[in-house]
Amino acid sequence: MIGYIIISIVSGILFGVMDGLFNVNPLAKRLYEVYKPIAKKSINVPAGIVIDIFYGFVMAGIFLILYSSLPGELGLLKGISFALLAWFFRVVMYAASQLMMFDIPIGTLLYTLISGLCEMLLLGILYGLTLIPWI
Repeated sequence: MIGYIIISIVSGILFGVMDGLFNVNPLAKRLYEVYKPIAKKSINVPAGIVIDIFYGFVMAGIFLILYSSLPGELGLLKGISFALLAWFFRVVMYAASQLMMFDIPIGTLLYTLISGLCEMLLLGILYGLTLIPWI
């Protein structure tokens, strides 16, 4: 249980750090310019930290629940499988919806897909290497 709590907090912090790196670098700023008219002018950092840590707990918990159902014998393979599953439901579906509903440049959507894949793979590998179900 202590391991789950620690890894959940670490992954939540990683969520926030990666979001920052992927969303405020010069390339992202240029690609995400399309969202400027509807983007908030400032970010509530404390709320963002709380939300990312919450996400860390949820993602780690779902990984543990799905652990025995994920393909692979090794935790690393299970983590990568989980990452691809999370990437599909979290990022691919979002990008597909954006493509259908809005006039978003393909480059922006590709950046979202690639950065989301990197983020999910890092978290999945972390979970796969560190989390083992208690049962």
